Amino acid sequence: MKDQAFHMTMLYDFYGDLLTERQREFFDLYYNEDLSLAEIAENYGITRQGVRDVIVRAEATMNEFEEKTGIVARFLEVRSVLEEIGQLTDQLDEWNQVRYKDPKVSQLTEAIRERLSGLEE
Repeated sequence: MKDQAFHMTMLYDFYGDLLTERQREFFDLYYNEDLSLAEIAENYGITRQGVRDVIVRAEATMNEFEEKTGIVARFLEVRSVLEEIGQLTDQLDEWNQVRYKDPKVSQLTEAIRERLSGLEE
């Protein structure tokens, strides 16, 4: 369930603005505010099934966008590659400090780290 919730919140981050206002509200309350279907239904004066239907439609809409565009999958892949580049940069710098002590390599690895941290912001 945790993976499903993470997947849904990632989809929401990318595609949430494409949902109806009601879908956004219910989705946010259910996934981000951790309200139950019954709690949302009570707050809005509708049935639990009505809330579930809205959330299921929102999920289906966002999944359809993701199937067509693949933006979230590409984002996660790029993020993973950037983390790996950061780890390799750290290894290269450590190896340089032990073996060569070349200041140019240290400058380059620091420049890489700065570029990577700039992408995280």
